[in-house]
Amino acid sequence: MRFLKHEEIIKKSERINQSYEVDPGFFDQIVDDLLDSGKETESVILEGFERLLSEVDQEIERMEDFAAMKPNCFMGCAFCCYFPIVITKLEAKLLFKSIEQFSEERREKIFKHWDTYFPAQEKKLQEALSMDYEDPDTKLAYKRLNLPCPMLDPETQLCMAYEVRPIPCRTYLNYSDPQVCADHDMPKEPFSYEFLYSFYFSSINELIQALYENGEDVFVDYPMDAWQYDYLPAWIQKYREGEFYEI
Repeated sequence: MRFLKHEEIIKKSERINQSYEVDPGFFDQIVDDLLDSGKETESVILEGFERLLSEVDQEIERMEDFAAMKPNCFMGCAFCCYFPIVITKLEAKLLFKSIEQFSEERREKIFKHWDTYFPAQEKKLQEALSMDYEDPDTKLAYKRLNLPCPMLDPETQLCMAYEVRPIPCRTYLNYSDPQVCADHDMPKEPFSYEFLYSFYFSSINELIQALYENGEDVFVDYPMDAWQYDYLPAWIQKYREGEFYEI
């Protein structure tokens, strides 16, 4: 099998930047459909959360088709599950609400995993969560801690909340030899689509804002939750303390 070289990936990314235009209409249509659906508010928000996340995946596939690129990431490769994941409190609340909707077996497996994860990783977590996530050097320093994401199943090396995993988990893809991820903390070959975050987040914000302005109970502190950022493990710690929806 032939893998793309770094120079080829750069050229294809340049072609995307110069010639490809993201159509926000795909995201807008999801919001419009849900606001017109007549469903209960919580269902509208959680379905919107999942569908808009999924739309990011589909947009990436459209760009890959445009540039003739195919990722070589494979099931069980957890390389990017050791990077820092920073999300808003709004996204964290939607993630936890979604997990609460999982089957009891699946939900309890996650909670049980957290019961062992946080004590076992306490020392690394203290160091990781003290890092300034706005510092450009933090990503490498965090990665070198070898701290797995709290959502990573240690047995299967798969995400336990895959369909609602955050944007950073979806937008980091390798089109080269997968070995580069095994050999380097931060290989130059993988390509990031994090610029799609603005399309996703503006849409989820639009959805919740419309419901909020209509007087619906949106179960978040809007708009404050949309502008509070922290590491995913930090939000999970607060959630486990039982005070998350009050803080």
